[in-house]
Amino acid sequence: MDVSQHILENETEVCHLDCVTAFKALSKSEKLYSHYLGKASFYGGLIVLHQTSPESPKIFCLLMKIFSKQSAEAIAKIAVEQCGFSAEDVTAFNVYIAGFLANMGNYKGFGDTKFIPGVPQEKFMKLVMCTDAYRQEPELIESLMQACAEGTYSLNENNKQLGLKGNGITAYFSLNCDKADAEMIQKFLDAKSISAYNTRLFKKELDDGKYKYEVRLASVSKTDDSGDKLPYLGDHEFEGHSITVQRGDYSVLMKKVVENLEKAKANALNENEASMIKEYIRSFTSGDLEAHKEGSRFWIRDQGPIVESYIGFIESYRDPFGTRGEFEGFVAVVNKEMSKKFANLVASSDTLLKHLPWPKDYEKDTFLRPDFTSLDVLAFAGSGIPAGINIPNYDDIRQSEGFKNVSLGNVLSAAYSVGKKVWFLSDEDQAMFKDYKSKSFEVQVGLHELLGHGSGKLFSTKEDGTMNFDKEKVINPLTNKLVKKWYKSGETWDSKFVELSSPYEECRAECVGLYLCLNRDALKIFGHEGQSADDIIYVNWLNMVWAGVQGLLYYTPENKTWRQAHMQARYVILRVLMEAGIVTVMHTTCKDDGKPDALITLDRSLIETKGQKAIGDFLCKLQVYKSHGDCETARVMWQNYATVGSDIQPDMLKLRQTVILRRQPRKLFVQDNTINKSEEINLVSYPATHSGLIDSFADRFRDDDIYELLKNC
Repeated sequence: MDVSQHILENETEVCHLDCVTAFKALSKSEKLYSHYLGKASFYGGLIVLHQTSPESPKIFCLLMKIFSKQSAEAIAKIAVEQCGFSAEDVTAFNVYIAGFLANMGNYKGFGDTKFIPGVPQEKFMKLVMCTDAYRQEPELIESLMQACAEGTYSLNENNKQLGLKGNGITAYFSLNCDKADAEMIQKFLDAKSISAYNTRLFKKELDDGKYKYEVRLASVSKTDDSGDKLPYLGDHEFEGHSITVQRGDYSVLMKKVVENLEKAKANALNENEASMIKEYIRSFTSGDLEAHKEGSRFWIRDQGPIVESYIGFIESYRDPFGTRGEFEGFVAVVNKEMSKKFANLVASSDTLLKHLPWPKDYEKDTFLRPDFTSLDVLAFAGSGIPAGINIPNYDDIRQSEGFKNVSLGNVLSAAYSVGKKVWFLSDEDQAMFKDYKSKSFEVQVGLHELLGHGSGKLFSTKEDGTMNFDKEKVINPLTNKLVKKWYKSGETWDSKFVELSSPYEECRAECVGLYLCLNRDALKIFGHEGQSADDIIYVNWLNMVWAGVQGLLYYTPENKTWRQAHMQARYVILRVLMEAGIVTVMHTTCKDDGKPDALITLDRSLIETKGQKAIGDFLCKLQVYKSHGDCETARVMWQNYATVGSDIQPDMLKLRQTVILRRQPRKLFVQDNTINKSEEINLVSYPATHSGLIDSFADRFRDDDIYELLKNC
């Protein structure tokens, strides 16, 4: 095993998410509102530790105990002077800790593989025992070290990546749960109209050798008679299985979230925000996801706020089964100048949607024009920070009531600039890539979020038996026959497509971005015309196929699984365009070091002919199968393109080894912190270093007893 693949590189960069200017422009009430929403988000973000791995909460406790007493710089000095660390050891130590905090656990938020410290275990432990934290609380620190030592360094076959039993490890399920358990419980949840978003599943063996399943809802309330009455709480028998639904998961942390939401609500800037937070509080207190959906409705109605936020169990990327949401919360300030572009894009949405390659029956009856803004992130808690977001993820709301899009401007500017060598591209393409990647990605994010995730209709039956389409008239464009499949009442996109839902939907949205960026009117909205528009198109398509090759980093050949939804989607698009004959990938040898290399070539002259047709035809299939809920046909098509093997030319397993050899570390983000001094909110910034990132977390939780917060969740 190549252990280096599980160690974060010392060259890992840290980017500062600058929001100083945006924060200064806020009023006192806006700053207070932002501060308490940020605190609620970061307390909720601690839930991610419990969703990731058994050892992650213990490691976090140990780190916060250490760095709340001494700064990262002070610890580094001890490491050199008392523990024999070299300069490289210190960097490796800090990179691990910064990476752990940025990913909120010891598995990569983008890629789901485990990472371990780049310094030997004995050195790590020796340093811990030289800290002030150890001198002040030796028994507690000793117990934490013993509790997390094995989990921190172990790289056996069961814990190298996230996955259900047999394919990895996950904390969304107890360790004895396998795919059959997940499938059975999903059937139960569907039958009871219970969403899996805010749940975990535990399988317990009874004295008679039988099993009992516990579905745990995240909530402050622990008992059945507190908070809202939920009809499905308690014991059930389902297909011969004993199942209990209970609440109170993460209760201590949910209480901290609710306490800060109450304070944010007191500083809400309008009635929609106050009502939104009220419903979030009700949901987080009782475990009732319907209340969170109601809060999301108020959030959608809060158009054009200066301070934007969203919080809850949101994205299902990291649940191996694809139906449970990772906790996420963010607070951001609107960038008015950039938001004008997105407002213009929204205004043109009805026209642009007509260009998508499916019949109008497959589009929503009415496109509910969303709020689309560019934001500078003030606080973002979770396992990673995206460049753009389209939420809420509740299909019934998105289809009939609306959604919102956000583009995170300071993330785009910090993370997507190109400085180093770009592997696998010609010198000419590298130059264009560096000049246009950030600009083209801004276009792709806008189209992906608004018209990708925001487009398309799901054909479904309502509870009363009525249908949202005319089954006697709507024609399937792939067969030219009447539609034969649709979603039954209670079925959702996630419950039908389960683990395929995230990569499939990301692929659909990416394809919409590629397809519509060929529209010159869309490019004009972003300020690109003439030769600039042509170059944006080329680099956008080039970036997609380059990312498809990079996607091989996130494939595990041992069990033939993908570990990241977006990268699987981009690999699938690469394969589609290779099949169309407009992209080639060749194995080569680097003339500088004599090691394996590769060359990606995109035929620019074919993008708007063969390329457009290939993506259009594929996109139409993606939408039709999604609209019908036809997961069986979709899986067959998807597997054809998502397969990685030596029989696919060029040899994809060999290419994967080259990509691993030439991999470059993913950037980390250090965020500013807000401090409340007698109801005056001040912003504290940190240097873009590993130490700065560590200190930012220590400051964020310095006044808390982290051990007490995390030990009983």
